[in-house]
Amino acid sequence: MLFHDRTDAGRQLADKLRRYAGRADVIVLALPRGGVPVGFEVAQALGAPLDVFMVRKLGVPGHEELAMGAIATGGIRVLNEEIVAQLCISKEALDAAAEREQRELRRRELAYRDDRPAPDVRGRIVILVDDGLATGSTMRAAVAALRKLEAGWIVVAVPVGAGDTCDVLRSEADDVVCVAQPEPFYAVGAWYGDFSQTSDEEVCELLREAAENTVAAR
Repeated sequence: MLFHDRTDAGRQLADKLRRYAGRADVIVLALPRGGVPVGFEVAQALGAPLDVFMVRKLGVPGHEELAMGAIATGGIRVLNEEIVAQLCISKEALDAAAEREQRELRRRELAYRDDRPAPDVRGRIVILVDDGLATGSTMRAAVAALRKLEAGWIVVAVPVGAGDTCDVLRSEADDVVCVAQPEPFYAVGAWYGDFSQTSDEEVCELLREAAENTVAAR
């Protein structure tokens, strides 16, 4: 066990991101839902605003825990070409999964933002936070979407990740910060004492608290 829970993980991750503290051009974007408690701690430590960035994994039909790709806000779709080719996944199956996950992505946008507009990331330093990196499909989709949205500098920040996945992200993001890259990796949850699911209610409460803290600090 490396982390007691996501709060502990976020605090340890924040220590590795101190060079981004106190900058007006920094924003922390967390991947819901598990990335939000981690991102909350990072944002508080850096004195940066917190928001969410919507990404949904595309699971292999019948084996949904295995990612064949992901979608993100902005119409971005990233595929794991190796998995798609190995399992002979059809375009129809990909489109069906993307359409299904697009509905959930939109539902979460409405639930978490309550009609607040997505933040403007153009020219800003964006710290993308999740609770860990396994295949990296969702994080890669988020990075691709932020490139399209003209983010100035993209930092991928996670408490724990698979070494080969972190290497891939280093070629796509501008900076990758990972507290630990254990070998063998097993799974993200293996390195947490408490890896219980984060609820929609918890996400909304953390976003509200972060927004109040940002206003109070002005």
